[in-house]
Amino acid sequence: MESNAKIFSGTGSQYLAEKIAKKFGEPLGKVNIPRFSDGEIYVEFLESIRGKFVFLVQSTYAPSDNLMELLLMIDAAKRASAYKVIAVIPYYGLARQDRKDRPRVAIGSKLVANMLTAAGADRVITMDLHAPQIQGYFDIPVDHLDSSAVFIPYIEKLKLPNLTFAAPDVGSANRIREYATYFECEMVICDKHRKRANEIASMVVIGDVTDRDVVIVDDICDTGGTLAKSAFMLKEKGARTVRALCTHPVLSGKAYENIDNSVLEELVVCDTIPLRGESRKIKSVSTDELFAITIRNAFENKSINSLFMRSRMANKK
Repeated sequence: MESNAKIFSGTGSQYLAEKIAKKFGEPLGKVNIPRFSDGEIYVEFLESIRGKFVFLVQSTYAPSDNLMELLLMIDAAKRASAYKVIAVIPYYGLARQDRKDRPRVAIGSKLVANMLTAAGADRVITMDLHAPQIQGYFDIPVDHLDSSAVFIPYIEKLKLPNLTFAAPDVGSANRIREYATYFECEMVICDKHRKRANEIASMVVIGDVTDRDVVIVDDICDTGGTLAKSAFMLKEKGARTVRALCTHPVLSGKAYENIDNSVLEELVVCDTIPLRGESRKIKSVSTDELFAITIRNAFENKSINSLFMRSRMANKK
């Protein structure tokens, strides 16, 4: 019997959507996304979606065509009489523009939320927003997944003897505190001051890392400069090893060079954005099962609470 749930993908996330659909147990839906000669995007579903739950997988990383594709897919699905249209956005682009922190700037993440809602999305599933309060920009349900579901098993396999977690900035302290609480270990904070985006003016380490195996946890790795400098400072302060876990591998500019030339043991990332280069230190872990479970639970109207770290901590007690 044909399922009442269908998973489709934009061109930017097909590599991940195929794995999610396989874990979900259904073939990836057929959609045609050609372009006119001037680059204009055109979306056409190649199968009936009338009355179905339609899950559209697309990360909105640069270029902006990925976001435009998603908006057009949402609109096409609504016009094709889909029962519910759920935008599955592993990486939510423009999330770093989450507030008006200086005069005459846009709040990009709010603008994207408005566009997704206006296009007709009934629900959003995403992972590790740069600022959790972005969920409040939506007037539709948002399932905000936590990469700890894939990172915790990885850390456990490492069996690090003197584990310590490091927050790359003060704003990440709460996230790191949850990791430290789960593993019953210490945490430190790398307090940084920026001159401008992607450029650090100064940085200090708050806490003791002497002879510790330090794991930095962050949501985004962009140019890799901050990560490389953090790792160097932690080493200078006496850390035995330093590695990093970053959910979204934006990896722009000289990121691959910066990571390879750093003192990091490794950088472990999720597959929310495709890796577009090669590095001897960068490893990718898949989020396919996590998203497949979330899609299944959303389709069957079940809770996703068991996927979060707080649920894991409750089960440990």
